[in-house]
Amino acid sequence: MTSTPARHDWPAIETALDQEGWAVLPGLLSASACTTLAGIYDADAPFRSTVTMARHGFGRGEYRYFAYPLPPLVSALRAAVYPHLADIANRWHDRMGLSRRFPVAHEEFLAECRAGGQTRPTPLLLRYGPGDYNCLHQDLYGDHVFPLQVAVLLSAPGADFDGGELVLTEQRPRMQSRAAVVPLGQGDAVVFAVNQRPVRGGRGDYRVTMRHGVSAVRRGRRHTLGIIFHDAR
Repeated sequence: MTSTPARHDWPAIETALDQEGWAVLPGLLSASACTTLAGIYDADAPFRSTVTMARHGFGRGEYRYFAYPLPPLVSALRAAVYPHLADIANRWHDRMGLSRRFPVAHEEFLAECRAGGQTRPTPLLLRYGPGDYNCLHQDLYGDHVFPLQVAVLLSAPGADFDGGELVLTEQRPRMQSRAAVVPLGQGDAVVFAVNQRPVRGGRGDYRVTMRHGVSAVRRGRRHTLGIIFHDAR
């Protein structure tokens, strides 16, 4: 990692998450770390499964879920970011009137996932080529859902690929959907809502539903690391 998660401005990140549903962590991974992670995509040992998106109507492109034990960098990143997000997640659940609270340590939360039958790791590598895209979706996987996730762009826009922007949409009650295109450079991470987030209204907080996807890659190849904090059934 280029920068440890603790060095980021977490109050500012929480403010951005409250206002927009997403926030950028600049330079979370170095260019060399990005290249190393992207370079393991074609190896079989680190992964438990491969998904061809067109086969399932998810879009075009491919992604691979890591197996346990996770690569050391992925495992360390997941464990280091989680405690900062757990505080935010607990405040969000309080605002949304949800009773679920999340422990400070990620391993404790994973133990709760395992007890609920969610034992398969969810961190993944995604690879897109020309014409590939990812439809709007949510990464849910079971009853135990952590409300925030992280994506790290491993490729360099303009050098490795063109197009392929991360797109987030927000559906507020009785309003049209709002879309945002997240600006990322190589090694930058974005934290965003998995499913719902609270929004302050005139009569208190209400819930809005978030989805995310990737626009079509016009040239080159785009790799992304996805960090989801709950495991899957």
